[in-house]
Amino acid sequence: MVFGRLEFLWSLGIGAWSFAARRTGVNSIKQRPVILITGASQGIGAAIARVFAAEIKGVRLALAARNARNLRAVAAGCTKLGAEAATFGCDASDEAAVAKMARAVAKRFGAVDVLINNAGAFAQAKFVDTSVTEFDRMIAVNLRSAFLVTRAFVPAMIERKSGDVFFMSSIAGLGAYPNAAAYCAAKFGVTGLAQVLRAETKDAGVRVCCVHPGATWSPSWSGSGVAPERIMPAEDVARAFLDVYRLGRRTVVEEIVLRPQLGDL
Repeated sequence: MVFGRLEFLWSLGIGAWSFAARRTGVNSIKQRPVILITGASQGIGAAIARVFAAEIKGVRLALAARNARNLRAVAAGCTKLGAEAATFGCDASDEAAVAKMARAVAKRFGAVDVLINNAGAFAQAKFVDTSVTEFDRMIAVNLRSAFLVTRAFVPAMIERKSGDVFFMSSIAGLGAYPNAAAYCAAKFGVTGLAQVLRAETKDAGVRVCCVHPGATWSPSWSGSGVAPERIMPAEDVARAFLDVYRLGRRTVVEEIVLRPQLGDL
């Protein structure tokens, strides 16, 4: 059984959704899986770490990001929830840094069971106002990072014939997103990368899921004038990753689209 794209109009405040398959007794959970999350120092990445820490007993979390101070705080919180969490300072758009991080993760935890490509950044500008420098930055942080990190860990998953790879795209990776040309181009690239990897690894036991959230609360929204109640809480988006992972190995969710109940901003 294969799910294609799942679209959710998220009702704010209602809490977590779940698949009925979680209760069938057929699931993908192994004891103490190793979960690597990039961009884990804040926002959705930090929320994903907390959700996995709270829901999977003894989960081992490899948390990667550039902000070491915030990353340590997230790891400490996950440890209190019962996880074994380690931090890895890394610019995921830098090839040498990713290779170094991959070696460090392997030394600490061994094989990675779940890779969550969450590193990213947003920039707002019309196409005619987008500089080459800003365009290159959006491609590097959002797309190049996903390529480099996935390339570092997927070969071992293919060899083991088991693994899960998540890509954090966006609704801007599905349709035109005016006033964010570079970001939109990068996220379309992420969507394409995920679709190709899905096609190339489905016979190797590797599941690939591309997640397309709409507006989701993070510290970057502070001072924007947008009420937190108008957009999705990061914890709701994070729980989607956990529930997809918990499905049986014969089932893959290829894409998820999540939006605030009131629609896009």
